Amino acid sequence: MPKSKKISRRNFLHNTSLAAGSFFIVPRHVLGRGFIPPSDKLNIAGIGAGGKAEVNLPFAYNNGSDNIVALCDVDDRMAVNAIKKWPNAPYYRDYRKLFDKEAKNFDAVIVTTPDHMHAPIALAAMQLGKHVYCEKPLTHDIYEARILTQAAKKYKVVTQMGNQGSSGDDTRNIETWIQAGIIGNVHTVHVWTNRPAWPQGIPALTGKFDVPKELDWDLWLGTAPLRDYNPGYLPAIWRGWVDFGTGSLGDMGCHFIDVPYRALKLGYPISVETSIGAVYTGFFKEEFYNDSYPPSAKTHIHFPARGEMPPVEMVWYDGGIKPRRPDELLPDEEMGEVDGGIIFEGTKGKLMAGVFGRNPTLLPTKLMKETTLPKSKFPFVEKGSDGHQQQWVKACKKGYGAYTSSDFAVSGPLTETVLMGNLAIRSYNYFDKNAQGSKAFPGRKQLLWDGENMRITNFDPANQYVKREYRGGGKLAF
Repeated sequence: MPKSKKISRRNFLHNTSLAAGSFFIVPRHVLGRGFIPPSDKLNIAGIGAGGKAEVNLPFAYNNGSDNIVALCDVDDRMAVNAIKKWPNAPYYRDYRKLFDKEAKNFDAVIVTTPDHMHAPIALAAMQLGKHVYCEKPLTHDIYEARILTQAAKKYKVVTQMGNQGSSGDDTRNIETWIQAGIIGNVHTVHVWTNRPAWPQGIPALTGKFDVPKELDWDLWLGTAPLRDYNPGYLPAIWRGWVDFGTGSLGDMGCHFIDVPYRALKLGYPISVETSIGAVYTGFFKEEFYNDSYPPSAKTHIHFPARGEMPPVEMVWYDGGIKPRRPDELLPDEEMGEVDGGIIFEGTKGKLMAGVFGRNPTLLPTKLMKETTLPKSKFPFVEKGSDGHQQQWVKACKKGYGAYTSSDFAVSGPLTETVLMGNLAIRSYNYFDKNAQGSKAFPGRKQLLWDGENMRITNFDPANQYVKREYRGGGKLAF
């Protein structure tokens, strides 16, 4: 290679323009693999030190059974507790600097950042040969999920998405019962959540605010479009903004939809359609805001037949919308849980569950005492969903191929399915600037999906939401 073409790790950090926020992911040979075979204690770097990381890191640390050896957060305020708990772990604001300086000191990475930064960080870690635990949803857009699925296989690392219900005993029981035909052939699944618990369906934020000294706003934006700092974006309010989060679907879909996705062996959907809640700003005047997700939505996702399993329609409800109460449920019996639930409809009956598939119940509920149910035939961790992080840690020590409940081979396609709903939602109020001011409402018709090629085949403008553009022209590459 000519001298002028050589790229050192130091030059990589310079050339990706830290101040400008470019986020290129470079090939493995540039950064070096930096892999250390796991010892009795797994050495873990935490990318994102606050919020959900305050659950993930301690569970992985397991009272010192394993090590937290490096920390990173763009907001010092979020990292206070982690720094106090692990004072000897070097602390960085920029994950690229941490990877550059600490690569020889850690075996695995836990990514707990806003959704828009999951993919570049997780991919960079895998390119270094590091095992990855990444919070849900796995990625911000469908293309990113496909890339991470492929990368995990290529780099042969142990992976896990942070949808802890996938390790739960109840999820395994539902999978067993459904596949044993207890309620016959399932044709319809209803899934609902009470989220959002943050503002959605609101106009773009305005105003000038000073950036807190503890926050590196440019690094927080990362791959997202440049905009002024506003306190209305964080800490967790980013979930409702399309450039950063994935709304109610992204937040809870990977928990709820995971249950039927596994039980019914769903794979790629073939179509999606949605209706969304509008915000009324005056008499007979409704507004749809493209910068934030809607306050509520009802989304239909259709799946083809799989072997002897028939086609399935999955209906997702959020923002307080719920499915019709089953006739088999007594008037005083609760439908699902306060936070949401799941109902399977089969040719021989119905099955209801709560959040993460908890407390699965045949309907009418008296059948639970009258029916002999098979025991779970699937593996699960000793502590159920509470052991999700430790399941990954133990698998990392065994090496690639060790079992995890939500490895990227499973959670990647699941995430793609969840994000299909957001693709429909963002396409719903598409404004065609080249059609003399007319509007197209694809939400009022089915969007047909070619899963293998990641493409809507009957409404091309929707394809812009399959793969977003990174600020500064960065891209995922491996």
